[in-house]
Amino acid sequence: MNTHLEPVMGTVVGITSPDPLPPEGVAAAVCALHEADRIFSTWNPESPMSLLRAGTAELEDFEPADARLIVEVLEQCRLARELTGGAFDPWAMPGGPDPSGLVKGWAADRALRELTGAGCRTVMVNAGGDIAVAGSPEGHPWRIAVRHPAQPDRYAAVAEVTGAIATSGDYERPGQLVDPSTGRTARVAASATVTGPDLGMTDALATALAVAGEALLGVIDRTEGYEAFLVTDAGRYYATPGMQFAPGAERSGI
Repeated sequence: MNTHLEPVMGTVVGITSPDPLPPEGVAAAVCALHEADRIFSTWNPESPMSLLRAGTAELEDFEPADARLIVEVLEQCRLARELTGGAFDPWAMPGGPDPSGLVKGWAADRALRELTGAGCRTVMVNAGGDIAVAGSPEGHPWRIAVRHPAQPDRYAAVAEVTGAIATSGDYERPGQLVDPSTGRTARVAASATVTGPDLGMTDALATALAVAGEALLGVIDRTEGYEAFLVTDAGRYYATPGMQFAPGAERSGI
């Protein structure tokens, strides 16, 4: 495998392909990732998103290209909030609207498009566990392992992925997964994984599933193209009927 690692967005984004990575595609993908970080970082008090959250700037104060991307991300956030009945709600976060639960996946999707546009046919972009893929290595779907939430040296499942996969849970970010309806730490799901065609929405749905638990599985099942796998805080396993697991992959309890 050929790999490029890029520190950005508070993590390391890995770009991996069985084929040589086109330098122009990698450069464009890296540019897209850093652009997302520059605009949406909530750690940088001078980023456009931070200024919007603080109420010290309006959309018209930013460069038109930046404003268009902010509108695009917030529109996806509104759609995710509506779809999940508020289980994903950036506007309910402390300190002002925070699209972080969607924007990392959205940025990785943009990076993937830059790579495929440069001719990279089979490639994975892994943004800290939020993964977008294209192509089929050796003629098979990408196989992505889901870490067991209670046993770090084991997998809870191995999913077959043709588009995107994201996993969320309190074990990944202890105390940082917040239920928008209460403002308190959510502890319903130990691990929530969603697959789908769009990594931004997949990322948001995984966050919502981790907050709402099995009650949201039906919503995801009815959303075209999206499937889910859930490990509850009590150790029970659930999956939507269309969730694709690798043959023989461990998924105890399903």
